[in-house]
Amino acid sequence: MATYTPSPPLRTKRNFKALVLPDDPIIPPGGDPVATRPAPVPAGKRRPPPLGDDQAVKGFVLDPTIPVESPATSRRSAIQATLTNTLAKLDLRKDAPRLDLKNEDLKKLADLGQGNGGSVVKVEHIPTGTIMAKKIVLIDAKSSVRKQILRELQIMHECHSEYIISCFGSFLAEPNICICMEFMDKGSFDGIYRKIGAIDINVVCLVAHSVLEGLTYLYDVHRIIHRDIKPSNILLNSEGSIKLCDFGVSGELINSIANTFVGTSIYMSPERIQGAEYSVKSDVWSLGITLVELATGSFPFCDVEDDDDNLSDLDDQYGTTPTHRDSFAFNKKKEKRLSKRRSKGADLQGEMSLSIIELMHQIVREPAPRIGSQFCEEAQEFVDACLAKDPDERHSPKTLLEYRWMDDARDSTFDLKAWTSTF
Repeated sequence: MATYTPSPPLRTKRNFKALVLPDDPIIPPGGDPVATRPAPVPAGKRRPPPLGDDQAVKGFVLDPTIPVESPATSRRSAIQATLTNTLAKLDLRKDAPRLDLKNEDLKKLADLGQGNGGSVVKVEHIPTGTIMAKKIVLIDAKSSVRKQILRELQIMHECHSEYIISCFGSFLAEPNICICMEFMDKGSFDGIYRKIGAIDINVVCLVAHSVLEGLTYLYDVHRIIHRDIKPSNILLNSEGSIKLCDFGVSGELINSIANTFVGTSIYMSPERIQGAEYSVKSDVWSLGITLVELATGSFPFCDVEDDDDNLSDLDDQYGTTPTHRDSFAFNKKKEKRLSKRRSKGADLQGEMSLSIIELMHQIVREPAPRIGSQFCEEAQEFVDACLAKDPDERHSPKTLLEYRWMDDARDSTFDLKAWTSTF
């Protein structure tokens, strides 16, 4: 027979409203909690003052007289401090006194050009009446541009040669840094030959001599290779002076050899394109290509599609439309259009541009360009020496100055000043 087991009584809801807990032995009655030991602080870090203390909080964050900088502002301040320190050191040099340059003392006369390194404007220094070219670079530009501009500042302040563009000084005009350079009123040879056509061979001879003298000075005195010789970096003024500019990619030599890949692509020597070590002789190759281009009025390799990535800052100086043969870029829209014309059997001879691989192959594998038999034997001999494919067979700038064509340059009676007045 089954037995009956009664259910346990139902639990009733307890009322905790009147419940009083005993005092916490850790917290003293009537006071705030007190830490029994300080929390560990990581090495190299400072503990902020405790919250709740008005004076401590005021001194730490809330003081309105203490600016709170954002990361971007802090970064700009650090960059500005670096540039200010660099300019101060350069201004201490007594061998090259600079003008006291201020932005308010410079009157803008014209825009000269836009380039990868910044913009350039023609200005007048009102206190002295000096005409200058002011190069403007944004402080917040990418680090590679800032590095280039600092190097350019250093080199331009240290160089004193009639074959190197001179520097009047530099200053900060937030958010920009400004470099005031000698104004070369006839602009670059790139703009000149695109305006008037092929350059007189007598002028080309003088260009070769001036560039070699400039390269020799940079190498012998400052242990520097230019690394970006091209027509747009060779300037002319109405007095007949020819000078090198744009040292943003120059580099100090280490054992006379460099292995970094900078400069303008299509003027690079074969050894640079192949990634091999190179020396000042690489500048000699670039000079050879430049001389052929100026003397013939066209780039010695097949036409290369234009691009704006590596422009000289003075390319737009005279309102000409630059061809900017400074990259291997291939225009996809043009290729699509030409491909469509090919399918229709159109003759595209002379319209195709080289791709990067094709141009590299041509520079490295094909015979070097020549200046042409229409020019004198001395010019041909000189350019052939500049464009020796093997760098071991290519001469240095100092050796090339001993060539017969350079004797002709030194003995030349050609009136370069009169020639500049013709355009």
